[in-house]
Amino acid sequence: MEAIDGKESTLKADGISWRGAIQLVVPKDHGSWSLALEPVAFGLLVAPSAAGAALAVAAVSGFFLRLPLKVLLSGKGDSRQALAALESALLFAAGQTGLLVAVLLGVPGGWWPLIPAAMAGAVFAWCDNRNKSRESHAELAGSMAFGLLPAAMGSLAGWGAGASLALAGAMLARSIPTVMTLRTSIRIRKGRPHAIGPALLASGAGVVAVSCLNFLHLAPLIAMIFAFLLATRSAWLLLWRPQIPARSMGILEAAAGIVMVLALGFSWPVHYAN
Repeated sequence: MEAIDGKESTLKADGISWRGAIQLVVPKDHGSWSLALEPVAFGLLVAPSAAGAALAVAAVSGFFLRLPLKVLLSGKGDSRQALAALESALLFAAGQTGLLVAVLLGVPGGWWPLIPAAMAGAVFAWCDNRNKSRESHAELAGSMAFGLLPAAMGSLAGWGAGASLALAGAMLARSIPTVMTLRTSIRIRKGRPHAIGPALLASGAGVVAVSCLNFLHLAPLIAMIFAFLLATRSAWLLLWRPQIPARSMGILEAAAGIVMVLALGFSWPVHYAN
């Protein structure tokens, strides 16, 4: 017991602890977990491949890299700088390795959807480094960066361009209207200036887009049903404005995302096979 206590005191003396290490990489914004990890899980379920798994490692590493990298680049006298440098190095190495393995194992040229994803990710990183990650354009850029990953997973697995983009379309029809709806709903609750039109238009556009994908036999019918349900959710929140606690809303959104990912993940391969 004395040996264990001695190790813990040494860790604390060095300013490093397991709890502190975990807290430094885990995002406090729980909404980001759903919007970032849902597309990764969806891509793995629909288009499983070794390249897709490697890309998932890269994406998850990038997701957890955000906070330690921000601390490292802050330039302030933060006691966590050393820990942030170590975690940033490890996560960056894991991300780059996963990305390289994905490109090497995937279909030649199948990495092309990563170009727009990287561009959107760069916009979010630029905003985040300036403490503007909660701005609407930053959140939309982050959603697009992760929402495009299923297209990359499909393309790396050998899917055609149309079928790959359909995967991203389904995810973006979920993430972009969700970000806009929840952001507008928060502004309404706080009595801040707001406009519900853009969020409602985005939700309607999502329904139209997924309906077109279904008409072209690029997406199953259930994808269109989910798009319609999400649009109904947006109208309910923005027009009827129910008094639901933010925590409860977050739980409901996470649950809806899990149900949607599982339903599409198991139905899409059957649709694609036919």
